[in-house]
Amino acid sequence: MAKGTTEKIKKKALGLMYALLIVGFGAAAISLVHWQLIEGEELKSAALEQSLRSTGLPAMRGTIYDATGTKVLAQSASVWTVVLEPHYLADNDNLRRIVANGLSEILELDAMELYERTGVAGSYYDVVERKVETDVRDRIVKFMEDNKISDGIRLIPDYKRYYPYGTVASNILGFTGDDNSGLVGLELYYEEELSGSAGRLVAAKNAFGTDMPFEYEQIVEAQDGYDLVLTIDETVQSVLEKYLAEGIEKFKIQNGAVAVMMDVDTGGILGLATHPNFDPNDPFTILDQNLLKEIETLPEGEERQEARREALNTQWRNKGVSDLYYPGSVYKMCTGSMGIEEGIITEDTTYTCKGYEKFEGLKDPIHCWNHSGHGTTTFREGLCNSCNPWFMHIGAELGPDVFCRYRQAFGFEDKTGIDLPGEAGSILHSREEMGKVELVVESFGQNFSITPIQMITASAAVANGGYLVRPHIVDRIVDGDGNIVKSADKSYRRQVISESTSATLSDILRQNVASGTARGGYVSGYRVCGKTGTSEKVDKHNQDLLKDPTARMTYIASYCGFAPAEDPKYALLVFFDEPDDLNNGGYTAGNAIAGPIFSAIMQELLPYLGVEVMYSEDEYNEQRDTVAPSVAGKTLSEALEELEEAGLEYDIIGGEDPDQRITEQIPERGTSVPQNGKVVLYTSGYDVNSTLTEVPDFFEMDLANAVFQAAISDLQVTINGSRDDDAVVMLQGIEPGVKVKKGTVVTLTFGSKVNTDIYTAE
Repeated sequence: MAKGTTEKIKKKALGLMYALLIVGFGAAAISLVHWQLIEGEELKSAALEQSLRSTGLPAMRGTIYDATGTKVLAQSASVWTVVLEPHYLADNDNLRRIVANGLSEILELDAMELYERTGVAGSYYDVVERKVETDVRDRIVKFMEDNKISDGIRLIPDYKRYYPYGTVASNILGFTGDDNSGLVGLELYYEEELSGSAGRLVAAKNAFGTDMPFEYEQIVEAQDGYDLVLTIDETVQSVLEKYLAEGIEKFKIQNGAVAVMMDVDTGGILGLATHPNFDPNDPFTILDQNLLKEIETLPEGEERQEARREALNTQWRNKGVSDLYYPGSVYKMCTGSMGIEEGIITEDTTYTCKGYEKFEGLKDPIHCWNHSGHGTTTFREGLCNSCNPWFMHIGAELGPDVFCRYRQAFGFEDKTGIDLPGEAGSILHSREEMGKVELVVESFGQNFSITPIQMITASAAVANGGYLVRPHIVDRIVDGDGNIVKSADKSYRRQVISESTSATLSDILRQNVASGTARGGYVSGYRVCGKTGTSEKVDKHNQDLLKDPTARMTYIASYCGFAPAEDPKYALLVFFDEPDDLNNGGYTAGNAIAGPIFSAIMQELLPYLGVEVMYSEDEYNEQRDTVAPSVAGKTLSEALEELEEAGLEYDIIGGEDPDQRITEQIPERGTSVPQNGKVVLYTSGYDVNSTLTEVPDFFEMDLANAVFQAAISDLQVTINGSRDDDAVVMLQGIEPGVKVKKGTVVTLTFGSKVNTDIYTAE
């Protein structure tokens, strides 16, 4: 072959080789640039994911305290997650069987399944059970100690939510789900503050993708959540719930009830009781047994499931914030304030009520609850009579523009902004929709819907000098060291009416309780302001008539007031939705139903809240209670001398030797005793069973019969509520049939059956 040809071939070969090298290295360089610069971060993450296992470590959820700062309403307690480490067990069949059998017995799991799970070589993390309580955890620890098991089972700390007071404040607190996240109530509203920041447990994996021993683990500690200190006082809340439940039972309430107490100066909610309620420790159990039976009668399937969901949502719902209602005549305190503030009326302005008013466009007249009319009365008398035409007159004089301006100022056109989820907005006639009929009917509280929290907030403005407060449940948020992270805004939103108008309305409402249509809320020893409401559920009635032409009207019975009258501090609204008058003795009115409940609550809570007793002269002479002196432990002669000085009578049960010691006294020291009442003294030698007497049913007895029945039952009574001649017992402090010791004092709350405030258009 010629030398030139050989050289050409070599050059071509070298050129081809260089070209291949350039292309090859170029492709490699491009690939490196792509994988390192473009795909690098993603590949790095994937590599880490393959070599590391990351497990979330829950933070301890913040504690919720009541207003005292000492009573725990919700807390997270330690529980544990049980984890198998099969790598340490897989090569020892006997140990696998011991672990499987032991854990299956303690945790009530299938032993064979656990045995199979212990045989997965190379695995260091297999969750067996979550949320294990302390007693179960202790049994597992003992099992491990008894069988000398150091590796193979791990107990990882976790948390579970507890509510120590059960159903108390359940509709306020809400509850958490399986992942410890808030689902309802404050738990949901303050989720970010309560939840804290989760930690991480990061463990290494080997080249085969199995877990490496715990020596290679890294832990990022969780940051615990903040604590909440509420304005809710557990004692106040419990009292509200107690009397609300009693009213529901007594008056056969069909559609739930609300009682809410507010500090009129700060807007802090001291108690907010609603019915139905639930146990947040077991929120998916329906507490209403009658409703549960109804659901269980439905055929299995979607219909039953839907009924169950609806029942659960109803019992979780906070009726005081999320439901609307007709305020009825309670609203007259706002309309009256508008009229006085605008100078349209004074307390002495007169108006003649003939029992009804006719309006153009309406076929039938709108009646006063007193169909015969109240005649010519002053505004003060008109409010105390709860005269509907009087307030129709005020509304007409105000006109729609001014009326709507005040309606907005009192906060009825906006949500209050209370720190609870699900607050509803009101349903009102707009200014454009408001004709004369709509205006006058709204003026006495009908045909529009608001929330209870809006009404109590407006009443606080009437009480506190005219200032609209910001209702709130949480007073402050604090960290684990007790440092305040955030405090509630207690500033006023605006001034709605003047202090002089507020003082005038308060004085009229005080008279209304003393001698007007709100006497059912009278509280012996305290100057209380109050207004009743008996509103008709007109929209519901119209719907019912379409189904049943004989359907009867249903009502909302309410009572709203505040105390003490001379310097209001606390407002209370009580309302019952749909009393069943066919089965409760014919009671529908706010004065008869909500009034006695209001009175009983205030009678118990005002002393607790530090409001001093201020008896009128009549009360002092006729109804004033005294306090039982402390004579237990003294000799009989010493005790008798002290009781005589106190003006109290006595009975002796047991030995009557003057030197014998008093072992017990009824009533106990510091408790109320009726004026000229008695103290039963127990000395040695008495038979406990012989001293018991059964509490009679005082319901609907007048005062004379109640006192007589108490006397023959060896009981004493203290009187609360209405002082009317026709008043009867509506509530009693001890349930009928309960056996108590002789001399026990039973509180009787009186009320009237008279139906006032009812709106009727015939």
